[in-house]
Amino acid sequence: MINYKHLHYFWMVAKEGSIVAAAERLNVTPHTISAQLSLLDDYLGCSLFTKVGRQLELTETGHMVLSYASDIFSLGGELEERVRNLDKVRPLVFKVGVVDVVPKSIAYHLLTPAIDDLNNVRMICHEGDINELLAELALHRLDLVISESPIPSDVSVNGFSHSLGRCGSSFLAHPDVVDKLSGEFPHNLNGGPMLLPGETTVVRRQLLQWFNKNRIHPRVVGEFDDSALIKAFANAGKGIMVAPTPIKDEVARQMNLIHLGDTNEIINNFYAISIERKISHTAVEKITTSARDWLDGSV
Repeated sequence: MINYKHLHYFWMVAKEGSIVAAAERLNVTPHTISAQLSLLDDYLGCSLFTKVGRQLELTETGHMVLSYASDIFSLGGELEERVRNLDKVRPLVFKVGVVDVVPKSIAYHLLTPAIDDLNNVRMICHEGDINELLAELALHRLDLVISESPIPSDVSVNGFSHSLGRCGSSFLAHPDVVDKLSGEFPHNLNGGPMLLPGETTVVRRQLLQWFNKNRIHPRVVGEFDDSALIKAFANAGKGIMVAPTPIKDEVARQMNLIHLGDTNEIINNFYAISIERKISHTAVEKITTSARDWLDGSV
């Protein structure tokens, strides 16, 4: 059986970035840690670190071992915390993944009811691409995935996509950009600097079709997968952005932007993906109920 003390030393070195730093955290000598790492390498039959100059870098196997070690010691910490708090009310742990193209403000509003309306909930949020998060969901490391699309047809995950609701889209821009536009919405977008959502987003395709339908030809100055980055560029006066209508006032206030207009022809859909057909997790049930009232009311 693997020696977990050796594994713990390896984990600390990977986390701290060096043997010296790990030795200081563990209050042992660097020589002691080096010796334990050698024993672990011998036991596993491969090297977990490689030396690049004066730095240690994880090998491919080292990255895999680190993933397992992180899970092991995370569970160990959770076990210790639970044992120490047996006499207290145990929190309902809610692990959720948010697909990286979902606007952060939307994710915040969708998830907030799980904390506001339920007592003693401990939410653990992760962000990533949809394939990565669905893999975690399949392994039961997540209770829910918030996405702008249902489970892709080419992904072999036994899960269910529960619609949270839909909403229209709004256009916003910095006052300096608005001053240079002419005409009424939506034709004042024609020739204007546009900050497009990235190709991985569902709304981008609808947005381009809407431009063609209305014979609008904006000047594309940037394309972004990250909605937070689009807002930063819009705040700097670099172009016009599009956002889900329910958060238009919030985005305008936070980013010092002016609201140009809305359309219900560019629809944002949001989904709660779970491995259950019938939702039973209390936090998930609260999120789905609140989301439908909030989102569908804006279409």
